[in-house]
Amino acid sequence: SELAVRPPGSMSGYSREEFPHWSDAEEHGWRLPSGTPDPGSCDARDAALIRDGKGERIEEFCDVVSGRWFDPYGGQIYTDPADIDIDHIVPLANAWRSGASSWDTAKRESFANVPRDLLSVDDGLNQSKGDKGPEAWKPPRKTYWCVYSKKWIGVKHYWKLSVTGAEKSVLRQMLDTCGG
Repeated sequence: SELAVRPPGSMSGYSREEFPHWSDAEEHGWRLPSGTPDPGSCDARDAALIRDGKGERIEEFCDVVSGRWFDPYGGQIYTDPADIDIDHIVPLANAWRSGASSWDTAKRESFANVPRDLLSVDDGLNQSKGDKGPEAWKPPRKTYWCVYSKKWIGVKHYWKLSVTGAEKSVLRQMLDTCGG
């Protein structure tokens, strides 16, 4: 109820490079497990793989070479980190249209790298999502809709980003899957 409803903003001036991403993990609040080899070389992508995985093998320069990842969007388990994308729960272009176009570079870098806004998922599903909001793309695993909508709303609320009317309507429908 606290999210501002507005039409999508312009994409004028947008580029993924406006959101420096895969920056130093520790600078953006990632907590790496003790014993992580070369933790100072971990970026936010590495840190998300480490946080979301099980039994990861990490080599020099924080290179995550194996492990097990459960993709909450599709429900599959993966063992090759190359099959995993790190999803910006609210995509960068969606954030741009929702208010991030007025932010300075430091704030956009924070948005693109903090733990709360990133999730390890199947690379194909992440690519099918693209920059779409929940009115145009939902995780195929319907049992995840409750969590996904709460995460989406949490990100938008925290960063004071707007939603469209259609986006808000679909988020309400997704929240209905939470039960109770």
